[in-house]
Amino acid sequence: MNNNASLSRLYNSIKPLLELSDHKRPIGFILISALAVGLPGLFGAWVGDFPTSMLACMGGLSVLYMRQTNIPRRMMTLATCAFGFAVSFALGVLTSFDPYLSAATLTLNVFMVTVICRFYSVPPPGTLFFVVVACLARTLPYDLSLAAERVGILMFGAMDGCFLALIYSVYQVYISKTFVDRPTEAIDHHILAISIESLVISLFVGGGYCLALFLQLDNPYWVPISTTAIMQGATFRAIWHRNVHRIFGTTLGMGIAWMIFSLSPGPWETAVLILLLSFFIEVLITRNYGLAVLFITPLTVIFADINVPASETDQLMLARLFDIVLGCLIGYLGGWVIHHPKFVAAVKKRLSQR
Repeated sequence: MNNNASLSRLYNSIKPLLELSDHKRPIGFILISALAVGLPGLFGAWVGDFPTSMLACMGGLSVLYMRQTNIPRRMMTLATCAFGFAVSFALGVLTSFDPYLSAATLTLNVFMVTVICRFYSVPPPGTLFFVVVACLARTLPYDLSLAAERVGILMFGAMDGCFLALIYSVYQVYISKTFVDRPTEAIDHHILAISIESLVISLFVGGGYCLALFLQLDNPYWVPISTTAIMQGATFRAIWHRNVHRIFGTTLGMGIAWMIFSLSPGPWETAVLILLLSFFIEVLITRNYGLAVLFITPLTVIFADINVPASETDQLMLARLFDIVLGCLIGYLGGWVIHHPKFVAAVKKRLSQR
């Protein structure tokens, strides 16, 4: 009986990790999201400057913050997110000459973004892609003379996303007649509680980056990205689920990345792969996070490591996998802290004294 009960508990713990949610995104949104990220790569392959176009592809990720509200509000939201991308990216490219200054500015960046996203109840992906952009900026060779150009290319990609979002919004409202103006979430005005939680998150993300630097990990950007992804869970159980999903999804996703890099695809092939990976991510992200990570992993590796020779692929994949597991463990520990009953009680007590 005890064995049956243990097996039943194990099954009930694993079952949610394998289930597909019924929440599906509109096919129109999936298509424009994939195009916003993929089109700059196709343009870069066409003009013969594919590596630079990766910055614009990253800017296209801002389209993922489009909300189902009226057109002026959604476009204002996208413009604000594009500005946030630019600030996050600029802080990275301007401070990457000193690793620990870079870590300090990343910590500050994460704190500011988390406070704003929590205060305005920004739904998933929340802070994640602001941190992704900030971390990938730190993988670029430091060159102050190229800073403005790099930020401009990123913004070009964000503008591409905004333009596609506007076309889709007009189609939704005036042609398909399927648009529903959903009210925005109520703003949580407990700014002190938000600030405390954001501070803890930023310290774990920045601390993870510092640890990666101390361990002299090559391109340690995966550690803070993974930490941020894990700590976005709304509950500690959700954090545990995301941790399992990310570790196993990343392991399999690295297999996909290994196959891509081993084949040494050219610019056109890589651009098409970026578009396809983006499409599958948006199809799966609301249905099962672990399956989406299968495609998020190779996409992010392409953004940061596209110029790595095929002969170094095995070493690259193993290094990235170690970085991600380390980041997940730090994120899990951080999630345990912010959802610990004593931490929650201390925050509530502090609020009651106001």
